[in-house]
Amino acid sequence: MTTAPLAAAAIAQLEAEGVDAVIGTVVNPAGLTQAKTVPIRRTNAFADPGLGASRSWHGFAIDQTGIAFSEHIGVVGDQRVRIDLSALRIVGDGLAWAPGSFFEQDGTPVPNCARGTLGRIEAALAEVGIEALVGHEVEFLLVNPDGRRLPSTLWAQYGLAGLLEYEAFVRDVTAAATVSGLAIEQLHPEYGANQFEISLTPQSPVAAADQLVLTRLIVGRVARRYGLRVSLSPAPFVGEVGCGAHQHFSLTNSAGPLFADGAGIRGMTSKGENALAGVLSGLPEAQGILCGSIVSGLRLHSGNWAGAYACWGTENREAALRFIVGGPGNPDGGNVEVKVVDASANPYFATAAILGLVLDGIKEKAVLPPETNVDPAALSDAERQSVHHLGMGVFRGPQHQFLALQNIDQAGIALHQRRREIHQSGKNIMQGVGSGQAAADLVQDLKVHILNGN
Repeated sequence: MTTAPLAAAAIAQLEAEGVDAVIGTVVNPAGLTQAKTVPIRRTNAFADPGLGASRSWHGFAIDQTGIAFSEHIGVVGDQRVRIDLSALRIVGDGLAWAPGSFFEQDGTPVPNCARGTLGRIEAALAEVGIEALVGHEVEFLLVNPDGRRLPSTLWAQYGLAGLLEYEAFVRDVTAAATVSGLAIEQLHPEYGANQFEISLTPQSPVAAADQLVLTRLIVGRVARRYGLRVSLSPAPFVGEVGCGAHQHFSLTNSAGPLFADGAGIRGMTSKGENALAGVLSGLPEAQGILCGSIVSGLRLHSGNWAGAYACWGTENREAALRFIVGGPGNPDGGNVEVKVVDASANPYFATAAILGLVLDGIKEKAVLPPETNVDPAALSDAERQSVHHLGMGVFRGPQHQFLALQNIDQAGIALHQRRREIHQSGKNIMQGVGSGQAAADLVQDLKVHILNGN
């Protein structure tokens, strides 16, 4: 896909607004946001033919332990990163930004490009008459530049005091979002000390993931102005609350919404039930994509609202899938929140995996098990099995990652091609991270795990 070049007048207008450079970003399977920049006059060249990038870009680990080489990721060959000019945004202080995708030198899309993969999933949904909207939540922690904790004497869970303590930061994030056209629905203090959450307006899948990447860029830039850094880690500090990256999705076809106005449970249509069942049944195999980092398991335990148990429930924040009923208090309509996702995931691959499972559920007419309307941690093992929990359970540290890899392997035979490429990319990068340093040492030595771009 090549977007139309910007006219000379459009380039001149950007210059008149103070833009002198354009940043283009891609996200690799490890969740690493990679970037290149060009002077404003080279913007069209960044879009077509694009800028060179080694195949190894797909294999760089998030923790600088090396490259996860594979059959398709090595030192030979070169690709092109092309930015999508239709999604270009001004971000202030002389910079504009646009999301990028990987292409071969002959212009064909690279199969393991995360953004391209999500685009194909979005197209596959459209082929069966379904439109998806995705809304991302961005949880982050403010920390010192060296990763140390900030003081928290004025912090209270969701409290006004913390918001006022960082009032200037919050206002600058809001102002920068307005300049860039970023659609923030709310920004509020979170449970953890010096932790915030931003909820983004639902958009089509690729546009929503683009918006998430832009949000991280904006928040990281503003934090730097105040001498701070931003951690998106699932477990910034051992034993404390981590950061999730929950995704909400809703589905609509020509007859209307699939999660409302139906004759099924909680007002779902039959296809809505099939879709939810498909995601639920595929969660164990998708863990490596949704929450596969070495520290993801430290977040996945009861009490963290992290969805540690593979079940679904209406407004159940401890269920892996929280169903939200449409109505006066939720005018956007019924939707599903996938709570297991954290920011170590590539957001494009994560959404592609979720919506791929939606497609599978609808195609296979998957049967939705009974909902869980209590905290699943309060149930006995026998009770959990009786209500069709899938046993995601509590995975911590290295055990979580190894089990997630095992689930990817076990699922490999059954995967459709559109999901196979997602899972293989996740497996490669997870194995690469583990080989760089003993997993147990990584957890033991963990003080703070600050993800890139912040």
